[in-house]
Amino acid sequence: METKRILIVDDDELIRKFLLDFFVDLKYEVVTAENGEDALRKFVPQSFDIVISDLVMPDINGIELLKELMAKDDKVLFFLITGYPTLETAVEAIKNGAYDYIVKPFNLEDLRIKVERAVMTRQLKSSLKKVSGILWALIISVPIWIILGIILGFVWKRG
Repeated sequence: METKRILIVDDDELIRKFLLDFFVDLKYEVVTAENGEDALRKFVPQSFDIVISDLVMPDINGIELLKELMAKDDKVLFFLITGYPTLETAVEAIKNGAYDYIVKPFNLEDLRIKVERAVMTRQLKSSLKKVSGILWALIISVPIWIILGIILGFVWKRG
């Protein structure tokens, strides 16, 4: 399995370091950003699998960051964490493409499971799209081969 890349965005250095150590121990490649602007500078589309961001940060909050990053790469799995949960921010986050909305304090094992489940779900969807494409190619090509076989049969009988 290829190494997954995570961008962790939080203005609290202790949380960034805590999450960095945790995910590095799980064999993820981790990049950290101290705020939304720093995250926008470090984010390269299709280079991160997961973004874990705090909601309340100076300058660019987590919702604004979510919108900006999803506009650049709608395949990234975005997890929004907050110590100030409201129904409005939860709905807005999910509406704008967040994979999950996590309330602080959170359990690291729960976060690990959510991240792994999100990655696995994305891989399964990708695999299903490939299989579906192959299936459609077969469905389309079989009648063509049958018609060609009939034509070749007629040509062969006449010859």
